[in-house]
Formats: sequence, C-alpha cells, structure tokens
Amino acid sequence: MKNFFVSLLGTLVGLALFAAGVLVVGLALVGAVLSQAGGPKATAIERGSYLVFNLSANINDAPPALTESALLGRLAGDRGPAVLQLRQVTRALRAAAHDDRVRGVLLTGSLAPEGYGTGFAALKEVRAALHEFKGSKKPVVAYLDSASTRDFYLAAGADDLVLDPYGVIFMPGLASQPMFYAGALEKFGVGVQVSRVGRFKSAVEPFTRTDLSPESREQLKELLGDLWAELLGDIAADRGLPAADIQSLVDQEGFLRADTAVKARLVSRQAYRDEVIAGLKKETGADRAGKTFRQVSLADYIAELPAATVDLPAKTPRVAVVYAEGAIVDGDGGDGEVGGARFARELRRLRQDDSVKAIVLRVNSPGGSVTGSEHIQRELRLAREAKPVIVSMGSYAASGGYWISAYGKRIFAEPASITGSIGVFSVFFDVQKLANNLGLTFDGVQTGAHADLESITRPKTPEELALFQKTVDWIYGEFISKVAEGRKLDPAKVREIAEGRVWSGTAAIKLGLVDEIGGLDTAIAYAAKEAGLPTDAPIEEFPRSRELTDLISDLLDDARRPSGQMPGVQAPGVITRLTTEMKAQARVLEQFNDRLGVYARLPFDIIAR
Repeated sequence: MKNFFVSLLGTLVGLALFAAGVLVVGLALVGAVLSQAGGPKATAIERGSYLVFNLSANINDAPPALTESALLGRLAGDRGPAVLQLRQVTRALRAAAHDDRVRGVLLTGSLAPEGYGTGFAALKEVRAALHEFKGSKKPVVAYLDSASTRDFYLAAGADDLVLDPYGVIFMPGLASQPMFYAGALEKFGVGVQVSRVGRFKSAVEPFTRTDLSPESREQLKELLGDLWAELLGDIAADRGLPAADIQSLVDQEGFLRADTAVKARLVSRQAYRDEVIAGLKKETGADRAGKTFRQVSLADYIAELPAATVDLPAKTPRVAVVYAEGAIVDGDGGDGEVGGARFARELRRLRQDDSVKAIVLRVNSPGGSVTGSEHIQRELRLAREAKPVIVSMGSYAASGGYWISAYGKRIFAEPASITGSIGVFSVFFDVQKLANNLGLTFDGVQTGAHADLESITRPKTPEELALFQKTVDWIYGEFISKVAEGRKLDPAKVREIAEGRVWSGTAAIKLGLVDEIGGLDTAIAYAAKEAGLPTDAPIEEFPRSRELTDLISDLLDDARRPSGQMPGVQAPGVITRLTTEMKAQARVLEQFNDRLGVYARLPFDIIAR
C-alpha cells in the first residue's frame, strides 16, 4: 500500500506539472497570436525607397480573412501575405504616387491566382492604379524570372521591363479546358440525370458528355476571343506595338525567350536579378556592400496607410460595400462562399441602417443556388427602394451572380468581366448501379408516390423528371422577368440574349446587361455621388474578418499547421495539379445544396488560362 500511494502521488504530481505546462504553452500561443493579429507593424520608410510589389499573392476582392494559416505563417516568420485585397493594392499605389518617400515601384515575382482571385478584371484595376502612379513621373520597374499571361499583362506598362536571360514569356493565348466526368461516372456506376433551360447552359455537360457541345464551344470561343482582344490591345498600347505584330509573334513562337522578347520590344532588356538590384542600389544611394536598395514592401506600406474602413460613430454617413465573392449557396455558407441567408441578413441590416446612405454590391461569383440568389436579390430590391444600390462586377458575375446584380441602379463591369449566363439547370445523381455492383441493394416503404424523391439510391422516374423540368422552366421564366424588370428591357429581348450564354463585359454593354465600363472605385464614387456624399466618404465593408476569439478557439481545437504550398515557392507537379483540380471540382459538388435542386451557375471550368 505504501508503494501504491507513492506511485499515485507521483502520478498526480506529474499530471499537475503536465497541465501547468499545457497552460503555459497555451498562454504563450495566445499571447503570440494577440501580438501578431494586428498584421505587420508599420515600418519606417526611408526617403527614396522603392515600393516592392511582390506578385506572389492572390488578389481577392473581399478583405483578407483572419485565418489560422495566416497567423501561423506570421508566427513562423512569414511577412508576405498570401492574399491581398484589391482595394488595398490600388489605394497603396495611388497613395505612393504622392508620397515623397517613395521613389518608384518594383514589380517582381509571379502571380498566384486561386479560386476567383486575380482575375483579368481585377488586374485591369491594378493596371489602372499603376498607370496613375506613372503619371506622377515616378518610374515603374518590373523584373520577371518568367512571365505568364497574367504577369505580363500587369507588368507590360513598366518603364523598365526586365526579363531574366533564361526566363520566358509564356503568353500563347487564352484557353479553357473543362474536365468531363461522364465516362468515369458511367464506369463506376453512378447515374446522372439533368433538367435545364437554355441552349448554352453547359454547366451540366461535364456530367453528361465527354466533350464540349457545339453551343458550348461557340460561346467559349467568342468569350475567350473578347477577353484576348482586350488583353492584347492593352499590352500593345503599353509596349507601343501593333496588336497584330504581337499576335503573329506568339503564334509563331508559342513562348518567347528573353532574347526574342527584347528584339520584339516586348521587354526593355534582359538582366539577372543581381544586376537589377545593383542598379536600384545605385539609384537609391544604398550601394554599400551588404546593403540592399532602399525599399518598403507593399504589405508594410499598406499597414502604414490609414485604414480603408474604420469603426465609425453610429450615425456617421457612409457607403457600404458588400463583397459577394465565391459560389452562392443556400443557408449561411462557409469561408469563400456566398451564403444566401447570411448575406440577406447583412443586407437587411444595411437597408435598415439610416447611416448607410448607399450600397455597393461587388460581385465576383459564378452563381450557384437559385434559392440563395433569390434571398439576396430580395433584400437588394427592398434596399433599392430606400437608397442607391450600385453593382460592381469583378472577374465573374454570371448566372446566379447576374441574378443578384440585375436590380442594381447602375451596373459597372470591366471588359474582361464574365457575365450573363441567364439560364437554369438541375442535376441528380444516383448510386444504384454502383451499390449493386458491390452487392448492396435497397428496399423500403413510403406513404406517397414521391416520398423518396430525394433518394440517391435510384434514378428519377420520367414523371419525376417532368416535375423538376416544370420547376426549372418556371424559374427560368422568373429569371427572364427579373432581368427584364431590373434592366428595363423587353422580355423578348432578354430571352434572345439569355439561353444560358456567357458574355464578356464588352459584349454585355452592347446588350444592355451592363451600364458602364469601370472598376470598384468608380462604382463607389458613383454611389457616394448618388447618395449626396463626398467621393471620399467613409466605407463599411462586409464580410468582416473573423473575430480573434473565434480564431484562437480554432487554433486550440486543431493546433496543427495546415499543409499546402506557399504561392510562388515551387511550381506544382503533374499529380498535384490533377488532384488539386479534382478537389476543386469536388468542392463545387458540395456547394450543390439548393433544396429545390435548381441552380443558376456558370459551367464549372470557364477559367481562361
């Protein structure tokens, strides 16, 4: 018994010490999180510094979320954010143009688009801010190891555009290559049934075909043609070259080596990184050994700027900017999704808040749930009766994204915005054959003819498909009516340009689906003017970042660093690219949560690469 009590006492002491250690570590972690949560601290900026814009980031419309990975990255010493907000980037460039401490801008790295970020419409706005910076007679220098179409499009206006001697410009044109699953689903025994309206509504094709339909091929060809013409025209203007000459060159070469790019005057010169740095050191007066050139990172510069949105006194007149970025889903939705119920609640709050004088809806969404889209649109229609509601289209504002845009008092888009896609579909899967092949069978009883209508254990009957088709037809009619009413168009005209077809912003202007070419800042200034506010009126943004307490709770629940690859560190291999693509498409299927089973969504893969 003596030995037993000695062992028991030792165990209790050990547990107490372990608990104390866990508490100390936990408090240290919380303290570190609290110290880092405010983002990078303001940095003293030397006069004559270059603003370094590291392109190795994803540029989103919405404010960067306070995530576990972001904070843990900072704790590990990572200062460069993986995500930048579009308005933060453009505000910083415009502020730097008038900042005596900033001598110029250096672009370097390679863009890392993810999800709906870093689209060509967003890059158009960043380019505009860079051109304004150049207007202040300060130089823009770009050093590229190699350049994708996005990289070169953004850097083309640089005064000194430098390419590494062993780098290439890979700008052969735009391509979209959807992945088709019909063959795999058939092989595994998964049945697919669809209902749709619109000859061009091709969102269901990956599940029903093994290639593009003629209609889908036609609209993709025209859409990519519009986008490429816009990009090529902007690049040609920047480089002082005929667009036809650039087109001929990329068609002949495919990709351009540094010497070819210099000869064609697409870049200013070829040089190694150390040579560019040496030139900047000499220019900024920091040419001592061991010292780099005077510089400040874009992230640190943004941290020093006055906040774009601040906590305002309750009655301060303001403009609210609501970012509908991501697929639209029914319910509240998660990170990176536009939850119909969650956004409707926020729009209701903004509608009822007398200090909110105007609402700007920034849409960067391929659409999704019809029910979620309608919940959002309903609140926007009500808000429009009380205050100006202005729509700004980002890279995507199609299908359900157009559904929620249609009642904007004025709709702004960029030429490269993908919009339209006024069409509806439903898709149903069943695993009957798959289960039977594994020796699994199903049986049951029901109290009505359609009691098991939502079952995935059997295909839908022709009568049931007819019921869904009836609903799809009705919702398509509603979609047509809403667009006609919101845009003040003849319903017959809307039916003619609908059919699920996607359009570029350039085409949408001509069709009456969009009012004016312009970016987010233009839309905000217009909303302020309509509300009788100054153009620099205070801004309130939604969604807001997550609360720090929520993040700490997540960290303590799951104290592991998320796996993944930092943008711009290493190009993914073939297997990683394939599995990433499949995971992305699987996530799309998870977003199919509309209770009616009806969706207004873009084809899965209208991604111009």
